Amino acid sequence: MSENIVWHDTAVSFDDRVRLNGHKPAVLWYTGLSGSGKSTIANAVDLKLFERGCHTYLLDGDNVRHGLNKDLGFDDASRIENIRRITEVAKLFAEAGLIVGTAFISPFIADREQARAIAGAHFIEVFVDTPLEICEQRDPKGLYKKARAGDIPHFTGISSPYEAPKNAEIHLKTAEISVEAAAEQVVAYLIQNHKLGSE
Repeated sequence: MSENIVWHDTAVSFDDRVRLNGHKPAVLWYTGLSGSGKSTIANAVDLKLFERGCHTYLLDGDNVRHGLNKDLGFDDASRIENIRRITEVAKLFAEAGLIVGTAFISPFIADREQARAIAGAHFIEVFVDTPLEICEQRDPKGLYKKARAGDIPHFTGISSPYEAPKNAEIHLKTAEISVEAAAEQVVAYLIQNHKLGSE
């Protein structure tokens, strides 16, 4: 980092923003295989929080690759940089007092641990645990079919590994529960851990 870069404190403090919002910030980090339901569940949670009057924003993997990360590929190095960038953005949202959801495959434990280190106490890992065979059955974008045919290199779960979380704060077993129930589980966690309300 350049010696000529100086951090500037802001007139509005973090505590000021929390008081104004009426809730504490969080980074809900949804991780799981392609087709696991990350974006669907993240959207359902976002809507529930919005209806409660919470200030939120949702960062979706595909959407971010249309803009901020459109210069990145899908090799391991690009995936790592993709997660680093989005973590920094999510941290900024949290520092602004928002509850931000991030729906990314983020297949590597080391990258998610780096995200946790950057986001700090705001970070909440949400493991969208959907068996590979169910993800392949859904295959909403036809990606598994292409990956099996060898048309997509470095595809998570097929030709590139997915390292499942070992101690996620929230574990959603989507083969056993509905999207609605999964979203309620996330909101319940936020309530139980004093993120919502004016506590």
